Amino acid sequence: MFRKILIANRGEIACRIIKTARRMGIATVAVYSDADADALHVEMADEAIHIGPPPAAQSYLLIDKIIEACKITGAEAVHPGYGFLSERAAFAKALADANIVFIGPNPRAIEAMGDKIESKKFASKAKVNVVPGYLGVIQDGEEAVKIANEIGYPVMLKASAGGGGKGMRVAYKADEVVEGFNRARSEAASSFGDDRVFIEKFIVNPRHIEIQVLGDSFGNVIHLNERECSIQRRNQKVIEEAPSPLLDEETRAAMGAQAVALAKAVDYNSAGTVEFVAGQDKSFYFLEMNTRLQVEHPVTELITGIDLVEQMIRVAAGEPLQIRQEEVKIKGWAVESRIYAEDPTRNFLPSIGRLVKYRPPEEKRADGITVRNDTGVTEGREISIHYDPMIAKLVTHGPDRLAAIQAQADALDRFVIDGIRHNIPFLSSLMMHDRWRSGKLSTGFIAEEYAGGFVAPEPQGELAHVLAAVATLMDHIGNERKRNISGQLRNGAPVRFARDRVCMLADQRFDVSIESQGEALIVRFAQGDNRAHRVSSDWRPGEPVFEGTVDGHTVFVQARAILNGYELSHQGVSVAARVYTVREAELATFMPKKKDAGVSKHLLCPMPGLVKTIDVAEGQEVKAGEALCMVEAMKMENVLRAERDVTVKKIVAKAGDSLAVDAVIMEFA
Repeated sequence: MFRKILIANRGEIACRIIKTARRMGIATVAVYSDADADALHVEMADEAIHIGPPPAAQSYLLIDKIIEACKITGAEAVHPGYGFLSERAAFAKALADANIVFIGPNPRAIEAMGDKIESKKFASKAKVNVVPGYLGVIQDGEEAVKIANEIGYPVMLKASAGGGGKGMRVAYKADEVVEGFNRARSEAASSFGDDRVFIEKFIVNPRHIEIQVLGDSFGNVIHLNERECSIQRRNQKVIEEAPSPLLDEETRAAMGAQAVALAKAVDYNSAGTVEFVAGQDKSFYFLEMNTRLQVEHPVTELITGIDLVEQMIRVAAGEPLQIRQEEVKIKGWAVESRIYAEDPTRNFLPSIGRLVKYRPPEEKRADGITVRNDTGVTEGREISIHYDPMIAKLVTHGPDRLAAIQAQADALDRFVIDGIRHNIPFLSSLMMHDRWRSGKLSTGFIAEEYAGGFVAPEPQGELAHVLAAVATLMDHIGNERKRNISGQLRNGAPVRFARDRVCMLADQRFDVSIESQGEALIVRFAQGDNRAHRVSSDWRPGEPVFEGTVDGHTVFVQARAILNGYELSHQGVSVAARVYTVREAELATFMPKKKDAGVSKHLLCPMPGLVKTIDVAEGQEVKAGEALCMVEAMKMENVLRAERDVTVKKIVAKAGDSLAVDAVIMEFA
């Protein structure tokens, strides 16, 4: 077994690998760029080596720097994580030439499967179901349109060396093919240094299902069942689960057999994933094989009890697999949410800045529920523009799908992040979505269910009553605290507080009365047939999460102090809650409401990024939907379009400018 390994990566995956290596008694070496000098993975590792400036092309992607770090520290092997150099056959070969072990598959497998075009040709020869398409290299947009017309719309344009949703576009008509081809090609060149793009038929209403495989250097290959990753936006996975609610035992066995056959055909000797697109009728077609550890591997680990990183290390050290196919079982259900630094109310555009607060839910295993949080950040650290915006992966496991989903919803309600925009409100809302909970999924789920973008809903019905009851208890706790502050009362006599209150949830009014009942508070509503809720909690003012019970049911609510109240967040709902006396409520109606200033005459940069192109000129008349400019952020190109017919009055920014969020790009007449 290795004595010391180097992790050629950063963030949560580097931290996750370090945890397993530490448990195995293996020393670890971290590498870091200038931007990651105080990163968590650097702190966790036994040693750390600086490898360059923030851009990945000048640090994490430099093979010579990684090999030099190995020689300096005496690391015997390298785990690449995912992304960066993980699927570069040249990296595996260079390590071998330097007598350093690559903790991953052999270079032949990487070459055969890492190229999307060649892998489909290889899979077809191996009699694996493949999606109809054109697997040759396409030279330009005109050729792409001709091929798309022959295949039939819709089509998917994909970077041959792509991954992570980058270099992918769906086109439903000819003019979308040209723009999609150009964008996919540009993103592919920027992210992978390879601008080849191919076209395949886009399966309507598809589901994304993948099979985890594991092989050794003795010809043994097994599969660890499937994961479903259909909840995506911009072709990037957001929610993953294992197993899939679509598959039956027969389909699972068929997909597993094809995945194993493909892996054996390339002498696969590590952890890898064979990805399929599946129809609602359980038909399935090969998409690609990822010759690395997947981001979503924790859900497989939780339903099988198998540590994939440990298995990769053992195989790389020359050990045969000790797990037989018949020993792989499905135990319960697991759900993973990717916590991103992005603004779901702005079409999921990236967000950067300092994590003023970062309080993830406690990792634990109790009462049949497991909560796991794979992360690479800590409170006070920066989210950088240079790398992927993922902050953490929150994973829950339960005895069945709904139990795992509810555990995920509760954990999201306890996950506190301040200082940047993030997608937790969206994830929380999604966990309560009827279609998600029923398992009626497709890769178009987010586009279909959130067509107008995500807007945090206001509480309605029973949920509104629960939040009003919670707000009333929080106000009551605050009042009790105030009355116990010494020296606040002239004669020391007890003060009788009015039992009647008015709770305002935004513009919703609830007339309530309160009474203490032991450690609990009975909140009685004048509306709704005088209904009452019994609320209890040991919450204290200043704590970011209210944890208590409402009518015996545990409730987690995020609470951020605002003027005269709290901003409450629960199950994706966010609302300003204020509790008044009856007289205060009467006076509050006279308070003027602040109006938002109009910004319709300006195009503002929706996220920190680099202006790649300005597509209009001053004085030009632009129709709604036409491109105004393109901004690149966190390795993604974002085309900004006119929301209405406008005339460009003044262009403030130029190509090459680095802009902050809400910086003015251009003005309209």
